[in-house]
Amino acid sequence: MTDPASTMTTHRLASASFVLVAAFAPLNARAADPSPAPFDGRELALLNRVTWGVSETDARSMAAMGPERWLDRQLHSRPDDPLPHEAQAQIDANTDGGTTMANVVIAMRARQKSIGAISDPDQKKAAQKAYDADMNGELQRAVTRSLVRDLYSPDQLREQMTWFWFNHFSVQAAKSNLRLMVGDYEDNALRPHALGRFRDLLAATLRHPAMLRYLDNADNAAGHINENYAREIMELHTLGVDGGYSQKDVQELARILTGVGIDTNPQPPNLPPTLRGQLIRKGLFEFNPKRHDYGDKVFLGRRIRGRGFGEVEEALDILARNPATARHVSRQLAIYFVSDNPSDALVERMSQTFLRSDGRIAQVLATMFRSPEFQASLGTKFKDPVHYVLSSVRLAYGDRVVLNAGPIQGWLGRLGEALYNHPTPDGYSTVAAAWNGPGQMEARFEVAQKIGGGAGGLFKSDPAGAVNQPGVPILQNALYYEGLAQTLGGPTRTALAEAASPQDWNALFLSSPDFMHR
Repeated sequence: MTDPASTMTTHRLASASFVLVAAFAPLNARAADPSPAPFDGRELALLNRVTWGVSETDARSMAAMGPERWLDRQLHSRPDDPLPHEAQAQIDANTDGGTTMANVVIAMRARQKSIGAISDPDQKKAAQKAYDADMNGELQRAVTRSLVRDLYSPDQLREQMTWFWFNHFSVQAAKSNLRLMVGDYEDNALRPHALGRFRDLLAATLRHPAMLRYLDNADNAAGHINENYAREIMELHTLGVDGGYSQKDVQELARILTGVGIDTNPQPPNLPPTLRGQLIRKGLFEFNPKRHDYGDKVFLGRRIRGRGFGEVEEALDILARNPATARHVSRQLAIYFVSDNPSDALVERMSQTFLRSDGRIAQVLATMFRSPEFQASLGTKFKDPVHYVLSSVRLAYGDRVVLNAGPIQGWLGRLGEALYNHPTPDGYSTVAAAWNGPGQMEARFEVAQKIGGGAGGLFKSDPAGAVNQPGVPILQNALYYEGLAQTLGGPTRTALAEAASPQDWNALFLSSPDFMHR
């Protein structure tokens, strides 16, 4: 005898497969619907692209302000704009109150040394286990702060750009003690400059110990050159692989960057009197003149006089204002926001804005957002996992602030795009071909079932405590009937009509080709 539950599950998965297969193809033509739509479809498409996904709060905000005024506010947000009270409380609860990242790193380093001195094997094992748990705890707090901002900040464009820049200036938390640094890197090097001047952003990443440790410039010294950071700063961060630099330029930039590193010793290094005035220390960052190569250099055809940290500033000026940097950064932005293969004409217009504005990111984005290419692309960009998961949670649970971001990081890991976890410095790909394979689609349906069937632990603050869930989210709400329904293609409507329960409907909607695109 056939099990009715098994039959229903098979039917559900078959319906889901029908929808998921369609996700590999271009979006179907939108089905006409004669009913009125208070939320304009084009405005919802813009909202879906500029934010981490449509929510009713943001949809009503755009409807009240109008799309132009709303977009202008996003472009000119401030890094200190307030978050909703409950979201800020969750961030505060996951912040080391009053303790700087430098102090945390120094304290954990001392603790690690003390573990090495323990002679009893059992005590040493227990101490190491507690140490690892605290290291992972610091990382999880950083993940929570980042995800809460992504989900609830009114400044959605700034949060998207913070993720974009973290991916562009990528570091991996698994290396060395970067678990203690990545949160500060995001909060203090990237987010404040996410819509500002590229030159300032580039300098902030260069001065942050997370970057210096990840790309080994902390080991770069006169007589012991390490070229890792010099190569990546040109290939990935600025000029691009075809940016016109040579191996000699890599070597010269590495010489310029000698002495730029990290020092966890609270006492300054012992320097001869002639060099003491050139020492720079702030937090863990240090420019140690004793480790610097003071010879003259020729970098990208420019002679740079050996004089200390001023060489680094001059090199950053050259890189940030190079036309190749303008093209490379503009192309990366266009790939992220517009198309996997943006037109040369769009990239060129963005590049000219970059050069004309001295790299002001908001102005480059404004050129892109107001382009016909951007307008034509709305609704066609396939979501990478972070866009998929965050947009699902935003739509399903709205303004209700999650108490446990662990499941979200778990879903991102299941889909291959966990925060702070890309193993190489080139960052995650954001093109469809990297994410639209059958295995990915199957995993997305599993995530959709979790999100659409309950909270998956999002509202359970204590793993050992009582479950505090809002129940099955109602996606067939006012936002759906007043706007989103008008944007669905015929195959999606057909699949949704066959759903056997609200949970099935939610999972199928969140797995539809329409929802998979932004």
